This record gives sequence, C-alpha cells and structure tokens, in this order.
Amino acid sequence: MSDSGRGSYYWCLRHHRVETEADKCPAKFVLGPYPSTADAQSALERVQERNEVWEAEDARWAGEDR
Repeated sequence: MSDSGRGSYYWCLRHHRVETEADKCPAKFVLGPYPSTADAQSALERVQERNEVWEAEDARWAGEDR
C-alpha cells in the first residue's frame, strides 16, 4: 500500500494488515487513523510502549517499585 493517496490508514487487528478508509474493517477491529502506512504498521508497538509507560506510572502512584 502506498502513502501517495490522501486519507487515513488503519491497522486491522483481525487481518494483521494496513487498511484504508475505502477497505477498512469495522471500528471495533482497527486501530487508527494514522497519517501513513508506516505509522499504521507500527501501531501495536506504539500500544505496547504506551502500556508499559502507563503501568509504570500506575505503580509509582500506588507506591510500588518498578
């Protein structure tokens, strides 16, 4: 898929691929929108990184050491 067209890109959790507005699955199956295919392809990595940061913040808030 190319970034040459205008529009949004989504990562499909069901098909494990980048999808566009024209061919995307229902919202419950996609992450996005993202501005490029590369951003959509790295969506799961971004989710993992954010979850780790949030979990560490929650632990600090609760007084736990991590």
